[in-house]
Amino acid sequence: MQNALFIVSPEQPAQEDAGEGARRSFASLVDRHSRLVYRVALAVTRNPHDAEDLAQETFLQLYRGERWKQIEDERSYLARVAWRLAVRRRPRTREQELPAQIYSAAASPEESAMDQELEIWLHARIDALPEKLRQPLALAALGELKSVEIAKILGLPEGTVRRRIHSARQILKLQLMERKGGSHDQPVR
Repeated sequence: MQNALFIVSPEQPAQEDAGEGARRSFASLVDRHSRLVYRVALAVTRNPHDAEDLAQETFLQLYRGERWKQIEDERSYLARVAWRLAVRRRPRTREQELPAQIYSAAASPEESAMDQELEIWLHARIDALPEKLRQPLALAALGELKSVEIAKILGLPEGTVRRRIHSARQILKLQLMERKGGSHDQPVR
């Protein structure tokens, strides 16, 4: 966004264009919450390019409808809009390719391959969870949303959200223990 330069004569008071003020206000909203909106979309799509598109679409819809001027709880509202757009656009297949990720330079190729294999396995288990457990877990995994905000996004009571996140984590923990050989004494990596 370009900065406006105002030239004011002594007889003329400085007046900012109303449209420019609205654009600045909206740009500030985007600056404050673009990371959150992107991360919500990424939690659903697990594709960085799709998440970028959805983040842009979220803000574009908000701007076109001028709804952003009446929002009371910006974070919850934007996360809810991004979540719903991402869920609607998400492919219906269970098989989603995970982007190849570069791990730390200190990790050996074998460790990186094992980490990537574990990540693929974990995402497959998350995808296999029932929708009612998967959605709150994905939003909680962002680390930026509180259970109150997740409850608003999903339209559920906060206690239900907490219980579902706990249940999903317990299921995944048990599955991970079974994968590692069934011993409950082994530490989870």
